[in-house]
Amino acid sequence: MRKLTQALIAASLLSMPAFALAEDAPAKPKIPIPALDDVLEAWGLTLNGYLDVSYSHLSGNGTFVSGTTDRVFDAQHDSFSVHQAAFTLAKQPKEGFGGLVNVTFGEDADLIAPYNQNPGSSSKVDLTQAFVQYARGPVTAIGGKFVTLAGAEVINPTQDVNFSRSILFGYAIPFTHTGVRGTYAVNDQLNLILGLNNGWDLLQDTNGSKTIEAGASYAPLKNLSFVTAGYFGNEKLCGSFCTTLDGPGGYRGLFDLVGTYGATDKLTFILNYDYGWQDNAATATPTGNGVATWNGIAGYANYQFTDQWRGSLRLEYFNDKEGYRTGVVQQWKGMTYTLAYLPNKNIELRGEFRYDRSNGNSPSGPFNNTSGTTGKGQSSVALEALFKF
Repeated sequence: MRKLTQALIAASLLSMPAFALAEDAPAKPKIPIPALDDVLEAWGLTLNGYLDVSYSHLSGNGTFVSGTTDRVFDAQHDSFSVHQAAFTLAKQPKEGFGGLVNVTFGEDADLIAPYNQNPGSSSKVDLTQAFVQYARGPVTAIGGKFVTLAGAEVINPTQDVNFSRSILFGYAIPFTHTGVRGTYAVNDQLNLILGLNNGWDLLQDTNGSKTIEAGASYAPLKNLSFVTAGYFGNEKLCGSFCTTLDGPGGYRGLFDLVGTYGATDKLTFILNYDYGWQDNAATATPTGNGVATWNGIAGYANYQFTDQWRGSLRLEYFNDKEGYRTGVVQQWKGMTYTLAYLPNKNIELRGEFRYDRSNGNSPSGPFNNTSGTTGKGQSSVALEALFKF
């Protein structure tokens, strides 16, 4: 009987399904894969970026009779363009150390790159900003490479209201600086800024002389603010979009003012004024060694029709009195209208019409046409798509 019982138990065990034998065996734990946002948040980092592509048609060939381009980033006669693909990785705590890295790829990268960064090359990549930061109380200090304080418009297209950049953005002010900058928050309304850098659009100093930057932002009312900036220092002689720095140089100064007024929840006005000068500018007088000056003003009216539609009108005037910044002695005027559609928070589509006119190179005009002639006016149409993440 005992042997029979043992045989029956053995048979039942052999016929038992395999999962029943392993019923009490512990399962292997699943290791969750953390999302990128969770990793960044854990480290106190932020990551964002954008892609900027467009089609634009310019009535001229994109240059003045001097050879200088007559637009900033949209100087192609008829072209599809990948202007910028950029990302920014930052850790900027309110207290303690942090930093920021901003890299730009695309056609615009070669135009904003410092003069002495890979001269003559076309790398299509630019380390636009890279700085360390320290914040304590009302004081914030940064050291490295960073964008200028001057101007109503910036390199990042998602922060601008028009597709094309203004005359002042391209011909009156610098793009970036390499040095140190300190900001002191006096109160909720007033910030003071002071810095020292290598000069205009320079990665390395070319003359051993530093440029002082000073600025302030003041918001006396909730819907009214002013930002002012000044740059003062000895610079090598160079106009706009040049590839070499010529001569012994001379003292250069710039005063920039931007005022913003929110008339209603939908309507905003912006006014930008610039005045600059360069000593020892060869183009200032027929004999050289003179002072070249330039000044200009740009006004913006931005209206938010709905949550998805908005429009922006820009009117501007630039006086290149000695032709130092454009290579042409001229009074240059422009009118731009941009209509934008935002189907969601990540996508923005823009359509733009622009017309420029100048009295330079009279009587024929300073704008080069594709036919080989010149003219006093130039127009353009453009379509732009922005993807933001």
